[in-house]
Amino acid sequence: MPTVPPASEAARETAVDVTALLERGRTLAMPVLRAAIDRLAPPMDTVAAYHFGWIDAQGRPAAGDGGKAVRPALAVLSAEVMSAAPETGVPGAVAVELVHNFSLLHDDLMDGDEQRRHRDTVWKVHGPAQAILVGDALFALAGEVLLELGTVEAGRATRRLTTATRALIDGQAQDISYEHRDRVTVEECLEMEGNKTGALLACASSIGAVLGGADDHTADTLEKYGYHLGLAFQAVDDLLGIWGDPDSTGKQTWSDLRQRKKSLPVVAALAAGGPASERLGEILAADAKSSDFENFSEEEFAARAALIEQAGGREWTADEARRQHTIAIEALDAVDMPDRVRAQFTALADFVVVRKR
Repeated sequence: MPTVPPASEAARETAVDVTALLERGRTLAMPVLRAAIDRLAPPMDTVAAYHFGWIDAQGRPAAGDGGKAVRPALAVLSAEVMSAAPETGVPGAVAVELVHNFSLLHDDLMDGDEQRRHRDTVWKVHGPAQAILVGDALFALAGEVLLELGTVEAGRATRRLTTATRALIDGQAQDISYEHRDRVTVEECLEMEGNKTGALLACASSIGAVLGGADDHTADTLEKYGYHLGLAFQAVDDLLGIWGDPDSTGKQTWSDLRQRKKSLPVVAALAAGGPASERLGEILAADAKSSDFENFSEEEFAARAALIEQAGGREWTADEARRQHTIAIEALDAVDMPDRVRAQFTALADFVVVRKR
């Protein structure tokens, strides 16, 4: 897995407990998020509660894995850039989390993913129709949560969230279309991942500041940090999607290969040239025409992963994660903020590129 470059001076001087930072965002956002979900008509409220891990498939209370909570942490932290209370960013944190989970519900169905966070996905338990409806409802709730504030800042935040959501949907459309193409360029893949992951993390990194009264320059600069952090985040996800431990990721072995995803390691390997790259291209082209692909053995997927690594796709993607991480950290230099807040942004970026799930 990638290792991050040395932390900034502020980060070295200020010890940051990333676990506590993530938990703060989760704790502050959770009551508002639960209240929003309670507005949904049955059975959507129950289906959404299952998706978030609050209940099991039989409706019993559960302490499920609610995800990494990076986005809520960023939204709450960004409010402090403006010396506002962390609570100022909570509506933004909840809105971003609702949009993120709207995308997960739909993506799981479109991708045919049967597992998320170590348990069956919503469409597998409650059916495709509920996955679609609840996803739509979460998207609508996101706008409500922000606009109910009734402030000029809330309107600005909603506009940024809506723009990010449209980019996210563009990215998913690109992702799906790439699965049916023999070749995708590295540039196309980065554009897709910037839309699919970078746009919403960019919004999360600025939305609390916007709610705290930040001007457009400050918000745009924080979005630059979040966008490149998103590209680093997705590069690590792409590595985990092929070589991640299922016990940590909650997904099948060789998950992205099973879905024929044109993720960064695959695209970089195909673009590298050389015997392993050429052989990989031949195999993947044959896979696209195979009627027996779903019955491939573990060994067959392992062989494809080995070719990707031999062609340099794994190393290139790890390097790209580090490069995007560096760009994200450097973007913070253009924003005046307390050293403590800067160190926390840096620590969250470090966390993103060294995680195992």
